[in-house]
Amino acid sequence: KMTQQMRDLQLAQARKPPGPSSPNAAKRLYRNLSGKFRVNYTSFDEGSLVGRGEKEKLRKSYLFQSNAALFEAVELQDLDRVQELLKHYSPEELDLNTPNSEGLLPLDIAIMTNNAPIARALLQAGAKESPHFVSLESRSLHLSTLVREAEQRVNELMAQVVNEAPNADCSEKEKQLKAWEWRFRLYKRMKAGFEHARVPDAPSSVHLSVASSSSLQVTFWEPLSVNSAVVTKYKVEWSCSPTFSPLLGEAVIDKLKDLHFTIQGLVSGTACHVRVSAYNMKGWGPPQASTPPFAIPSNWREYDGRAPRRRGQAEALDHLLGQVKTVHQHCICHEPCKNQPQSRKHSVSKSLKHLFHPGSKFLKTLKRGLYLTAIFYKDDNILVTHEDQIPVVEIDDTYSCLLMQDFLWFTKVSCMWDEILWLLQCVTVSQSSCSCILQTRFKMLLAISQMQGLLGIQDLGQVFFEPIKDKQGNILIVTLKEVKTNQTFESVRWVPICKLQTSRKSVSSPEEPTALDTLLISVQDKLAYHQRSSHALTPGLYLGYLKLCSAVDQIRVLVPERLPNILCHVKIRSNPNISREEWEWLQKMASVEEPVPTELEADTSQSPLFQELQVAIKKLMTLVNIPLQEAKDFRLYSQEVLDFGEKVSFLLLLPPSDDVCTAPGQNNPYTPRSGFLTLPLQIFELGEER
Repeated sequence: KMTQQMRDLQLAQARKPPGPSSPNAAKRLYRNLSGKFRVNYTSFDEGSLVGRGEKEKLRKSYLFQSNAALFEAVELQDLDRVQELLKHYSPEELDLNTPNSEGLLPLDIAIMTNNAPIARALLQAGAKESPHFVSLESRSLHLSTLVREAEQRVNELMAQVVNEAPNADCSEKEKQLKAWEWRFRLYKRMKAGFEHARVPDAPSSVHLSVASSSSLQVTFWEPLSVNSAVVTKYKVEWSCSPTFSPLLGEAVIDKLKDLHFTIQGLVSGTACHVRVSAYNMKGWGPPQASTPPFAIPSNWREYDGRAPRRRGQAEALDHLLGQVKTVHQHCICHEPCKNQPQSRKHSVSKSLKHLFHPGSKFLKTLKRGLYLTAIFYKDDNILVTHEDQIPVVEIDDTYSCLLMQDFLWFTKVSCMWDEILWLLQCVTVSQSSCSCILQTRFKMLLAISQMQGLLGIQDLGQVFFEPIKDKQGNILIVTLKEVKTNQTFESVRWVPICKLQTSRKSVSSPEEPTALDTLLISVQDKLAYHQRSSHALTPGLYLGYLKLCSAVDQIRVLVPERLPNILCHVKIRSNPNISREEWEWLQKMASVEEPVPTELEADTSQSPLFQELQVAIKKLMTLVNIPLQEAKDFRLYSQEVLDFGEKVSFLLLLPPSDDVCTAPGQNNPYTPRSGFLTLPLQIFELGEER
């Protein structure tokens, strides 16, 4: 692969218009100028490498070539070639921060020739300036030495070429002379670039925000001036005093991919002033104070001392489950139930025998009843049985209970795939009556265990948010799981989804497809839903829209198709934290009845959060197709900020009280545009937890 990359690189260079003359041999000769910096140069000709038998030597040779190619591309100011090398090789492979024989790094050459695009590309890749330049004087002296030695070498070669008769040696010296002349011009240009450069201006903008009760987020932008040298690092300083004396701390940022910094370890409630200055090869420029000039570390919970909602909940639930298991293990779980009717005992025994009977296998066709199917996929392939069928097992062939209640119970069981056998034991002995619900749920556990046994997989994945029904009375519960690694299975095999869809012969009419046919037709949609429901939001503060609609047996919530595990939303800002001051302002606004008093208008117009909310509300209203003039009747949920971990938080926008939940038969005056769906509330809650 690396050989091909170098070949492509040579071809690309050959197609480029001729640039300044810089023969490789002469270039290497210059780098061997000083005996103490002597290195052995290997030609770019790939043919010279073929004879090497040792792989390690071959690898080192390639890496040396890539390093030499990077220096040459920077010297020739070839941005395309620099970007190509940075794309194909890591900084370590390029020796990006190892000085050459002249004590220079690629970034030194780029900034001293004032080539800002190449310098920025190198900085993004992690390039640094040479550590040899400890002061302005040392850099100036180094450049003067390079220029003087190059000029001296040009004069020596010029005299030799003029005085010698034409021969092979003379021709070689002419090539060397041409290369030294080119390098002499390069170093003169670098020296002039350094001498004419000046310190950078202050960063064009510095924004300060509260990141938590003990930290502040600083975001800054490059100086606007284009006349100074390229900025290679920034310095962030912070202090309790507006004069910055004394300093609380400072940090130098030389990784310039993202121009932001988080100041940690601050005292909650104490104001902190921040400023940022830029650096180039001429030194540090003037500092730029932040906007606002100071900030106070805090969090909205400090407003009323509220503890996190979910603190200790996971541990408490694990402890409770452990207690339940202990009770069942030591009491009735392993004892036969004496009060069970004889017919029920026989039914349970028969079911268990069927589960472990060697004849247990996947179904090929559906009869009237309730079934479970598991879809495992990897890329564009799906797991099928040896008969090219999606794995299906029967739950109940005489199902007549309330489907939605049993389905929601099944989705909760999907959080405990590893505990199915234990649940089977508990449900088996607890059935003291012929309850239809208990019988169905026991059969669901049997079907899950059977599917796990046939596939040899415990984790069946996530339950699709609604069962598939057909007019023949079949109901299909679908689970979905993406397989990340290449696995092989005994009872199933991988086939392309498109092949399965084209090869399967339908046994139903297009007007009345069976549940299996419907599943096969819509399998790509279900896989897309599964993938999208596992996506996470980028860090930030979001404005969510809560809209419910009720039916006879469930409440459903409106969600976007592109991210069905989250409410309809727009991003307010990248900082997820709501400070105490911001939350206090929100509480005042929530407690004030229309119209807004004049004393609050000034504070409101100056609040960055108010301006951010205005923009977000307009975007959200457009997204869910609600006229903007109706926004005056909407409300912000002011009881709490919804925190999803440490990096994502939500403010909720609520419709008028009467419109939060649309009742059955009630017309929704605002129909969302395409790209939305409604999920059962319990399914949404489970997806959110995942």
